[in-house]
Amino acid sequence: MSAEPQATPADARPADGASADSPLLLLFDIDGTLLRGATDAHRDAVHEALRDVYGVADPGAAHVAPAGRTDREIARQILLGSGVSAQRIDEGMDDFRQRCAQHYARLCPSTLAQFVIDGVPELLEHLSDQRDVRLSLVTGNLEPIARLKLARAGIGSHFPHGQGGFGSDAEDRSDLPAVARTRAGHAGAPHPRERTLVIGDTPRDIACAHADGVGVLAVATGPYRADQLTAADAVARDTGELAGLIEARAQLRVG
Repeated sequence: MSAEPQATPADARPADGASADSPLLLLFDIDGTLLRGATDAHRDAVHEALRDVYGVADPGAAHVAPAGRTDREIARQILLGSGVSAQRIDEGMDDFRQRCAQHYARLCPSTLAQFVIDGVPELLEHLSDQRDVRLSLVTGNLEPIARLKLARAGIGSHFPHGQGGFGSDAEDRSDLPAVARTRAGHAGAPHPRERTLVIGDTPRDIACAHADGVGVLAVATGPYRADQLTAADAVARDTGELAGLIEARAQLRVG
């Protein structure tokens, strides 16, 4: 797996580029935001890789809640709960990433279309047609897993390669919006914060947006209720309401 650019500390980042002509960069989460219930093969791939690399007999015994975490953070929490030392975790993490992606490629169902949340295909189709919007991702999934998951769900074409922030890039989800803005930047400057929105379904999605100083919209299509997501700039109950919130931000007719 090729090395990915890493997020840099805030004081080392280039200044944001001029925003007047910048499109609105929409950084979508995947699980719970675009897809619902498509996590069984993903979980099994993580567990198989932990058995392979670290010899953990029962990764599920650690009972780590995955919502909003990166794959690498989930792995670390399971391993620490299983008595694996931090040094050994770090030494095996690259191997874990490779094995996890390999297992997911084998375990992923041939189609995941049934897991796409209602209204998502229509929303993405419309947004993809807008000149002033760029679609991208901020997800805790390792990039090969994210790409395959979206491809088999039939919506991967909306998210260009070479863009986004993934669990492959950083273990801490808070670093991922900066990675995505750097990849979406122009002439050495990252995409401007004031023209960036994270869209997710968990408090960790909201927190990662706040950590990078960008806007955030939450949607209650995952494991959290709308009243648990009020730290976002705005909260939608479903994809239809989310479309309206994006419309208000982008000054577009979305729907």
